[in-house]
Amino acid sequence: MVEFTHLFLPIVLSAVLVFIASAVIHMVVKWHSPDYRKLQNEDEVLAAIGKGGATPGQYIFPHCKDGKQMQEPEMIKKFEKGPVGMMYVRPSGKVNLGPFLGKWILYTLVVGAIAAYMAHATLKFGDGYLPVFRIVGTTAWLAYSWQGPADSIWKGKPWTSTFREMVDGLVYACLTAGTFGWLWPR
Repeated sequence: MVEFTHLFLPIVLSAVLVFIASAVIHMVVKWHSPDYRKLQNEDEVLAAIGKGGATPGQYIFPHCKDGKQMQEPEMIKKFEKGPVGMMYVRPSGKVNLGPFLGKWILYTLVVGAIAAYMAHATLKFGDGYLPVFRIVGTTAWLAYSWQGPADSIWKGKPWTSTFREMVDGLVYACLTAGTFGWLWPR
């Protein structure tokens, strides 16, 4: 059995590699640029949201408090007329990337730790690169990618965006798995 403490280096190194890959994907390649569109009347929409008193949180529109209300004629008309959607509102003010990046690196460390736990629980000292890669890679890919389809199914997120995020997750998972396979105790 591999001591969990022997897996700290691959956890940290894989988090650093994923962080770098993420920066390249988002800031150099800009592969997600098509995922975000601008409303033609953005200023009017922002004014309306502000006038509506939206505070930070998650909103759905038209809003129904239960399934019974969804069957009411006025609500049916709202859904038919549209738009129908979901919206996330963040606190107002300048966007400071520091907290986002801090949370992202923490998330990559947690994914690495969960993958390390799965490898620790299923593999043994001296196992080869490929078995380590498979266990860690599968675990990491599940963590990085597989909420996306549920968001497309339930929240209406475009499948093209989900596909791109799942490819990102596969890249991150391969980096994580490769790091663990390389540094697995032998």
